[in-house]
Amino acid sequence: MPNAESRAPDAASTGLPALTPPPVRFDRLALFLDMDGVLAPLAETPDAVGPVTRRSAVLRRLDERLQGRLAIVSGRTLSEIDRISAAGPLAASGVHGLQRRRRDGSTVIAPASPGIAPATRALRAFQDEHPEVIVEEKGVSVGLHYRQASEVGEAALALARSVAAEHGLSVQPGVMVVELKTPGSDKGSAITAFMAEPPFQGATPVMLGDDLTDENAFRAATTLGGFGVLVGPMRETLASHGLATVDAVLSWLEAVADGIDASAEEKAA
Repeated sequence: MPNAESRAPDAASTGLPALTPPPVRFDRLALFLDMDGVLAPLAETPDAVGPVTRRSAVLRRLDERLQGRLAIVSGRTLSEIDRISAAGPLAASGVHGLQRRRRDGSTVIAPASPGIAPATRALRAFQDEHPEVIVEEKGVSVGLHYRQASEVGEAALALARSVAAEHGLSVQPGVMVVELKTPGSDKGSAITAFMAEPPFQGATPVMLGDDLTDENAFRAATTLGGFGVLVGPMRETLASHGLATVDAVLSWLEAVADGIDASAEEKAA
């Protein structure tokens, strides 16, 4: 197994104190993981991210060892989470809390706002003017990716804010993407809902995330007695711990799984 000791994000260029890596031993852990930038590297296009054997293996192992107290909490749809994780139907929250699958397989899906349709048309018109951008339709939201056209980032954000105000939508900025979504849920509310249900009740919630969309999740985990882990470069954050890279995340997850196995062996001895 790769070395589980993982460097926290470098804070030298930010003037902020470095975040220490999270522990690997817990009495009763509930683990919440973002997908892009945490379990999978950021890619030029959403479709460029696919399954990886190492990732799928550790997710299956942790889901079993944690007795289902593992959930992927992402801006992607549930179907995309399943495609990329390739670890079976895990508990998951998609589209920033607007889709949620409990560990028993039942789902809670928010109805789409009527504003999503005109918002999609506005983003498609913007795409006609800037063919390098990607419009991603998710039913309850629509995203505008401009990673391949960073020069239009300010215009994309301005458009998103204008369209959201006109049609009663929420604006969710991300890393080189802005999303217009049905109001009412976010990653923090998803974690709060999971923690009120079995098998998560009574556990210590730990959320791993990389960008601004994860700050509500860090807040929720902290409020419920756990903490957040920022993945990637240091910045202002509500997270109390840090890991530098996706590879560092996978190494930490493997170390957590090893710790759970060791604890089980100690109890059996």
